[in-house]
Amino acid sequence: MEIKEVKDNKKQFLSLLLLADEQENMVDKYIDRGIMYVLDDEGIIKAECIITDEQNGVLEIKNLAVKPEYQRNGYGKVMIDFIIKNYKEKYSILQVGTGDSTLTIPFYEQCGFIRSHYIKNFFIDNYEQPIYEDGIQLIDMIYLQRKLK
Repeated sequence: MEIKEVKDNKKQFLSLLLLADEQENMVDKYIDRGIMYVLDDEGIIKAECIITDEQNGVLEIKNLAVKPEYQRNGYGKVMIDFIIKNYKEKYSILQVGTGDSTLTIPFYEQCGFIRSHYIKNFFIDNYEQPIYEDGIQLIDMIYLQRKLK
């Protein structure tokens, strides 16, 4: 298993990116300013992650996705552990914004994140179509943070 940085042609992984962010124009807002990594396991790309520098010691996970057939096998946690290991000296906080979902919030909490703040109506105001996870419409963006130092 190897995690590699992707510097060029990041959109070759668009189908994977859209698993975590369903609208391409939203991905376009951070794909070029972010650092992208992919997890390659025996020649198969199984996961990806894009992080951005949000200033003042804050690093943000903008997109983290694992191909559906490889979910619940620890690949998401491997990506987070990689980010923490490689950025803990440069940043003090790792944060992620996600929908208030019973699928994603517990995952991040198990990885040591705690709820920080939220943006009311983020998904309603920024996405053309309603987004549902586990049968529940996403409305507010929930931010979770984890201290790195």
